[in-house]
Amino acid sequence: MKKFKTAKESKVSITELMLPAHSNFGGKVHGGYILNLMDQIAFACASKHSRGYCVTASVNRVDFLNPIEVGELVTLKASINYTGRTSMVVGVRVESENITTGEKKHCNSSYFTMVAKDADGKSLVVPGLLVEDKQGIRRFARSIRRKEQAFKRSNTFESSNFKMEDFLDTLESENIKIAL
Repeated sequence: MKKFKTAKESKVSITELMLPAHSNFGGKVHGGYILNLMDQIAFACASKHSRGYCVTASVNRVDFLNPIEVGELVTLKASINYTGRTSMVVGVRVESENITTGEKKHCNSSYFTMVAKDADGKSLVVPGLLVEDKQGIRRFARSIRRKEQAFKRSNTFESSNFKMEDFLDTLESENIKIAL
């Protein structure tokens, strides 16, 4: 197995026509269907990089920026942004294209943390990331920052660490009524 691999070596993309079966009650493509496709492409990319079976450990924020219409082509692109010892952060970008006008829209981007597993379900060491450009360094550094923020966030709101007093001022301008 290679010690380091480039993001280009494991980059994956898929394009799929959105059908009526993919739509929600509002007539747009169902967000859950897109999330499923995103998870699949993140798996494919991480598995290609690690040469192992991968599982989804976490998904970092998914904001649906633009609706996807039935009849549009949806393209998902995935690449490795970060590698740890056994985990990888896969950046996933979703774009739609109106096949009659050619108009393309960025629909969402997200970051999937994937962990490689061996045949016994134990975490598998993954190849590191060989970065060849400034964009790759930016993505790697951003992934480190996201990881740090997630850790801080999870500790702050654990029951044993949470200090209500620290948040009461913030809540005053929100749509909440506190009756303790």
